[in-house]
Amino acid sequence: QVQLVESGGGLVQAGGSLRLSCAASGLTFSSYLVSWFRQAPGKEREFVAAVSWSVGRTYYADSVKGRFTVSRDNANHMLYLQMNSLKPEDTAVYYCAASVYALAYKANEYTYWGQGTQVTVSS
Repeated sequence: QVQLVESGGGLVQAGGSLRLSCAASGLTFSSYLVSWFRQAPGKEREFVAAVSWSVGRTYYADSVKGRFTVSRDNANHMLYLQMNSLKPEDTAVYYCAASVYALAYKANEYTYWGQGTQVTVSS
């Protein structure tokens, strides 16, 4: 049974930092593209960042580029998202997800999802 479990969300002031973690089990972690998505109330789920399964190449949404850093630890089946210079518009539920595609930006291209962790940035 595949499980993705996020942690690390919380309430932070604008300009602050948070580090999200995602623990994966039940899948060959190193064979999947793993990514972070987020969904704010009333909005569609959107791509945030991804890291490839092979050479660890990273991809970011323009809205987070330069502020967020995605990384993975294949040995321990972990995915991370370091979020710096947080803004109120970063407020959302953040999800980790796994895809068999080499690169995917759409939610429907992902097979496995975590339950999400809430990030709230106050102004």
